[in-house]
Amino acid sequence: MPDPVQIFFDSVLPNKLPRPESYEAYSPSNIALAKYWGKRDQTLNLPLNSSLSISLGHLGSKTHVSSATDGVDGVWFDGDKLPNQSRFAQKVLAFADLFRRGQNLPLHIVTKNTIPTASGLASSASGFAALTRAISGAFKLALSDAQLSMISRFGSGSASRSIWHGFVCWDRGVRDDGTDCVARQLPHHWPGFRIAVIPVDTDLKSVPSSDGMRHTVATSPLFEAWPEHAEADCIRVEAAVLARDFTVLGETVEANALAMHATMLASRPVLNYLQPASWTCLETIWNARKAGIEAYATMDAGANIKVLFLETNRTQIETLFPQGLIIDPFADHTQECEFSK
Repeated sequence: MPDPVQIFFDSVLPNKLPRPESYEAYSPSNIALAKYWGKRDQTLNLPLNSSLSISLGHLGSKTHVSSATDGVDGVWFDGDKLPNQSRFAQKVLAFADLFRRGQNLPLHIVTKNTIPTASGLASSASGFAALTRAISGAFKLALSDAQLSMISRFGSGSASRSIWHGFVCWDRGVRDDGTDCVARQLPHHWPGFRIAVIPVDTDLKSVPSSDGMRHTVATSPLFEAWPEHAEADCIRVEAAVLARDFTVLGETVEANALAMHATMLASRPVLNYLQPASWTCLETIWNARKAGIEAYATMDAGANIKVLFLETNRTQIETLFPQGLIIDPFADHTQECEFSK
């Protein structure tokens, strides 16, 4: 049976790649405001429902790809050369192999994260998005952003949204080959929109997201209702972004995150990413809203809390969460976004 992944890459790439040039790319990390949890196709990494995210500006990944002058693949991360047998290097080189398809084109791949180590922010989305851009540039591939988005999801589903800055919607698509499963940038800037990242637990998760997703799909009695509700949430969040309706956006985002965690908690055995400190943060946000401070929470598959608020409430949020990392996703990030040969 033909390999559907091979078929996809053969359809968008030339049969023979040229010798690579040096190329560097930056991609921002992102936070999903409307989550996806569950896949309709594991091989092609196709989600059951659409999702929508906000990028994190200058927090992301820079990746440099060049021809390996020593004739051997090499991977560097944050200044350290990794053994090619390490898990990180294997994932990076396996992704590069999807481009090379058996061609002898050894690469040196150097990645550096601009995400603070203890922030509790995952970097796989920005990492694979930057790697996709860098490999494409190194091989002089004339790929559109939509094609880069489709390719990057083979490294990490959320990477499909990190091709762009700002608000990005990843459409689930309906085609079996995944060619309509692609992200798109929303043409909307919201200068006063802010995010505060509240680190609760910055260690590696005991249950990786991919494993937790499969477990939830297989065992949670609540999961059957999730895809339809999540799709509706995504549509509602996109409409709120376009209308700049912060109340509708915040209410929907928070309810969406809590619903996703509810499906996990109903799994058998239970899957719980939240910790007591996570619930304390949520209680703080809920009490703040009762006091007239409009702020909303979202949580990925982890213990850390992200707070959505407007710049007008910045002082209050800084007082409530002095440990928070505040991000302006619409600041000028021209320098980080420059791609150079």
